[in-house]
Amino acid sequence: MRAPERDGGDFSRPGAVVYAAEWARAVRRIGFVPLSAAETERLLVPFTERLAGALLTPAFSARPAEEVGRALVEAHLTEPGVLDWSVQALGDRFLPWVLPARPEGPELRERVAALQGALAAGFARALRDRVFAQQERIARSAWQARDTVEQALRDSEARFRAVFTGAAIGIGIAGVDGQIIEVNQSFADMLGYTVAEMRRMNVSALAHADDAAGMWEIYQELIEGKRDSARVEKRYYRKDGSIVWTDLAVSLIRHDDGRPRFTVAMIEDITERYELQQRLRFQALHDPLTGLPNRTLFFEKLGGVFDTAGPEQRVGLCFIDLDGFKAVNDSLGHDLGDRLLQVIARRLSDCVSSRGHVVARMGGDEFVILVDSGGGLDDAVEVAELALAAVSAPVQVADQQLAVSASIGIVDCPAAETSVGELMKAADTTLYWAKAEGRGRWAVYDPERSAADIARSALAANLPAALDRGEFVLHYQPIVSLLDGSMVAVEALVRWQHPELGLLGPDRFIGLAEETGLIVRLGAWVLRQACRDTEAWRRAHPDTTPVVSVNVAARQADDPAIVETVAEALQHTGLPAELLQLELTESAVMGSAGEPLRALHQLADLGLRLAIDDFGTGYSNLAYLRRLPIHCVKLAGPFVEGIRGDGADAVADHRDERIVDALVRLAHALELSVTAEAVETEVQAERLRALRCDTGQGRLFGAPMPADAIRARLAE
Repeated sequence: MRAPERDGGDFSRPGAVVYAAEWARAVRRIGFVPLSAAETERLLVPFTERLAGALLTPAFSARPAEEVGRALVEAHLTEPGVLDWSVQALGDRFLPWVLPARPEGPELRERVAALQGALAAGFARALRDRVFAQQERIARSAWQARDTVEQALRDSEARFRAVFTGAAIGIGIAGVDGQIIEVNQSFADMLGYTVAEMRRMNVSALAHADDAAGMWEIYQELIEGKRDSARVEKRYYRKDGSIVWTDLAVSLIRHDDGRPRFTVAMIEDITERYELQQRLRFQALHDPLTGLPNRTLFFEKLGGVFDTAGPEQRVGLCFIDLDGFKAVNDSLGHDLGDRLLQVIARRLSDCVSSRGHVVARMGGDEFVILVDSGGGLDDAVEVAELALAAVSAPVQVADQQLAVSASIGIVDCPAAETSVGELMKAADTTLYWAKAEGRGRWAVYDPERSAADIARSALAANLPAALDRGEFVLHYQPIVSLLDGSMVAVEALVRWQHPELGLLGPDRFIGLAEETGLIVRLGAWVLRQACRDTEAWRRAHPDTTPVVSVNVAARQADDPAIVETVAEALQHTGLPAELLQLELTESAVMGSAGEPLRALHQLADLGLRLAIDDFGTGYSNLAYLRRLPIHCVKLAGPFVEGIRGDGADAVADHRDERIVDALVRLAHALELSVTAEAVETEVQAERLRALRCDTGQGRLFGAPMPADAIRARLAE
């Protein structure tokens, strides 16, 4: 849009800008403006100056106002209120703002009136011209659209005819009664008929006997007008009796009033694609090495069992894993291992498939049998026995005769009481039980045992967090002199103050800590806490402070940082080294060599004491024992329990007493002190005293107790 030219004149340009700003605000209040506020103001400033110039020019003409009115329409400021405000403001506000120095007179007022009329006239003419132009464009577009539609219809009919006759896919038109009206040559060739022969046929004559259930119902709904289209994969018989697989898409054509008129079918021959899909599906669902169903197909079949199972139906499973198969691969090579798997797979399939059971390879050397469990657990056990027998028979592979065995986990339960995931988890757990019990056997799932294992696993999983949260506590069991009954030492025994299960003894979690490797961290904590407690006793009772004996697990003893850990515990707590004793099992100490043996000597060099726990149950290598920096041995509890003196078995008592006597003499010969564990009765204590045993530990002298109880005992 071109802004009107300014005639010039003596007017207030700041006033013109203020007037234009007021004009712009009024325009934006009145209606929609396709410009921003700043753009609207910039547009109206030259209009204001143009009107001011027209008032001041000696040769007056109202034409500039007409041009401004037309320019407003060209700028799309076409709201009627815009014209009203512009005309009224030209009379009321224009002179005070734009021509403040000009006194009003009759001539000036006449000019203003003329400008108002010209502005309105220019606005109206421009608006009229714009409407006429739009009407003309609409009429021209309507004629063009009609011509285009008619031409498109002719073109569409021609294209449809060309597509119908020349299409590579089959096309057929049938009435709602199923009678074929027209087919193209491709459809006729696909089924081996002529076009004329197919025009005399009904759609129902082409239906295949094994069509998917419900497909004919879909077609009936189509011709009844209940649906507008359908697409299925369908088989047809050719004229010669062979089968062709097709991708069939059927659409319903209706009358103008909505009534079904006829159906149009498009049929593509997908026989080659279908056969390829079947081959690919077989490959995707079967193990390439053995040809057995793979885990995907197995879970598909297992899921089908659960989907169709009745309330009382049972599901049985045998989870099979070959024993020691890795050794076959490692020693004889993977090629021979693969051939062995092929033989095993064939045997498993031959021995159970004929009975209706499904054998699948889960991967590696794992197989699974889905048992047709009509007879319950007995059927599953019978299948497991057959499988073990099939696997255990010698296998001749190339020039190697191999003997293999398998472990089998058996699960049999009502389908309503489990799920696919729970069933497989139970089978895997049971297989683990079978392997743990030895090779070549099966185990049956036991829910109670599984619950215990789960609880044990939960404890193992919670151990690290429990240690971080400070849930472990120490209890101390007194070790007393058998000569005078004084408490000379205590053994630190760890307990777990579980927030839900209460106080747990070490038998519930020490084994888990050793399996998970947490025993090193836990043992370091026990060591530091025992040193702190003993140092507190020493400060309170320096003359009667007992030695604290701390158990060290085999993995702790093998830890390269064991010496540093012990030294730091002593340094941080201030406990004198002579008040600390470390207990190691006989098997751990006797197996030490190299670095572990050096670690024992370094520990002894710190000034602390070393003791062998459960002495008499391990290697008992006396020559090696002489080389160790050991200060004390603790007799294993079973030997002490054997000298009960209750008359139950005098021969056994005498034998155990002789063993204890020999062990005490041996220890003393090696200049070692002896502590007897599990002392429960005065008779045992008296006999141990007679055998010159140095100290005793057990319920007779006090049960494990908290640190505060030991402090109270020292204060007595």
